[in-house]
Amino acid sequence: MPRTSWRAAALAGATAVAAGSGAGGASWLTYTYLMRQATEARGVIGRTWAKPPEADGVYLPGAQSPVPWRRDVPFDLHLMIFGDSTAAGLGCASAAEVPGVLLARALADESRRRVRLSTKAIAGATSRGLAGQVDAMYVAGPPPDAAVILVGVNDVTAKQSLHRSAQRLGSAVHRLRAGGAVVVVGTCPDLGVVGAIPQPLRTVVRTWGRQLARAQAAATRAAGGHPVPLADLLTPEFLSAPDRLFSADGFHPSAAGYELAARHLLPVLAAALGHWAGGPVPEPPLTSAAARLWLPRTRRGPRERLFPGPAVGTVAGEIG
Repeated sequence: MPRTSWRAAALAGATAVAAGSGAGGASWLTYTYLMRQATEARGVIGRTWAKPPEADGVYLPGAQSPVPWRRDVPFDLHLMIFGDSTAAGLGCASAAEVPGVLLARALADESRRRVRLSTKAIAGATSRGLAGQVDAMYVAGPPPDAAVILVGVNDVTAKQSLHRSAQRLGSAVHRLRAGGAVVVVGTCPDLGVVGAIPQPLRTVVRTWGRQLARAQAAATRAAGGHPVPLADLLTPEFLSAPDRLFSADGFHPSAAGYELAARHLLPVLAAALGHWAGGPVPEPPLTSAAARLWLPRTRRGPRERLFPGPAVGTVAGEIG
C-alpha cells in the first residue's frame, strides 16, 4: 500500500466531516486543515526529551527490585522488550511502573523462575527501527526466550504506509522466532482516546490506527507470533478514566495505563512460554465493542491494581 494511503484516509475523513455538516463541497478545505493539524500534532507529540526509567536486571520470584545484570548472575528466562516509547515506559515516574518490569516481575512470580529483563525499545521509534533493535540484540548476545513488541503509534503520526509498517513488524517477529524466541505483540492502540489530538484529525488517526492494528495482527500470526489487540481491549477503560490512565503529557499512558496493558499481555506471554496457571487464556475479540464505545460515556469507578501484593500470580482470576 503506497504512502499516499494516509492521505486517502485523511481525505475520506474530511469528506465525512464535511458531509456531516452539510458542506460536502468543503471536503478539500477540511482535508487541508486535517493535514495542517497532523503536522502540528506530530510536532507536539514528538517533542519530548524525557528518558524512561532504567529497568533492566534479573527479577526473582516475590522480589520488587532486580538484581543488577552481570555475566555471572544466573537466570532461567530472558525477556526482551522492543518497540517505541510505550515499550520503554515513557510516562512512568519509576522503574517499578515500566511495562517491561511489570511483565518480568509477573512472569517471575507466575513461573517461579528468575527472569532477566533487557530493553531494546527506543522512544520515538517506528516499525522502521525494529530491524536495528533486533540487530542490536544479536550484537549483544543470543536471542531471548521471549520478546514483547509494542509499536505502531509513531507509524500513524508519521503517516507511514500501513502495509510497509506491518511488513516490517512481521519481519522482526520472524527473525526473533527463527532464533527460538516466543514473541508477543501488542498491536497499535486506539488513538481515538487521545484527547490531546484535536478533532477532526482524531477521527482520521483512529481509523488509520485500527487498520494498522489489524494488519499488524495478521503479520504477527503469519510470522508465528501472538498478537494482543490493545485497541479492542483498552479503549473502554481509557475512555472512562482518561485522567487516571494517561500521564501528564496527555498522550503516553500513566503507571495505571501501563499496568492495565500488562494485565492483558501477561497471560498470553506466560501461556506461550508454558508457565501460565491462571486458567484459560482469554480469546482476543475478533470484532470489538470499542468502536461502539468510542464516544465518552459515564465514567466508571477505579479498578483494582494489577499487582495488589508481592505475589503477582494471585491476580490470575482478575485478568481478562
